[in-house]
Amino acid sequence: MINLSFARRTAAAFAFAYVACAAPAAAQQPQPTPGAIATAKELLQTKGATNMFDPLIPGVIESAKNAFLPTNPGLFKELNEVAALLRTQFAARRNEIIDEIARLYAQRFTEAEMKEVIAFYKSPVGKKFVLDEPAVIDQGLARTQAWTNKLSDDVLNRFRAEMKKKGHDL
Repeated sequence: MINLSFARRTAAAFAFAYVACAAPAAAQQPQPTPGAIATAKELLQTKGATNMFDPLIPGVIESAKNAFLPTNPGLFKELNEVAALLRTQFAARRNEIIDEIARLYAQRFTEAEMKEVIAFYKSPVGKKFVLDEPAVIDQGLARTQAWTNKLSDDVLNRFRAEMKKKGHDL
């Protein structure tokens, strides 16, 4: 089964890809008001979406550290010390991506619409949704992987069968 941190990392990667792809479209949108951006940030916080960005900075730092380790194994201790320092120094940069995502919401939804969504997430069913959605996503990813594996096997078997009809053993 896929663990929750994997699901959050995957969601964060999708969010980054979404930001990258939406940037050209966002440039054509009217600039949102500060109030709309603040409401969008409240929406992100209320629905628990800001948590998915928590592993990003430590993950990038760990990846960078691991890029240096193979050619510098004797520097393990020092690289770990620098990584710890950088996690602290870069922690505030998490807000940059939250600001970007909030801007996207504010460009596509009015403040009134976002307030309606916030009201939903603050309702009992909305709170339940926030609590249960990560498990649904996690289980959904696991089921998607299993389904994809089965589909791949079925496709490979069909390729073999169809190629056998043509006189080729694959």
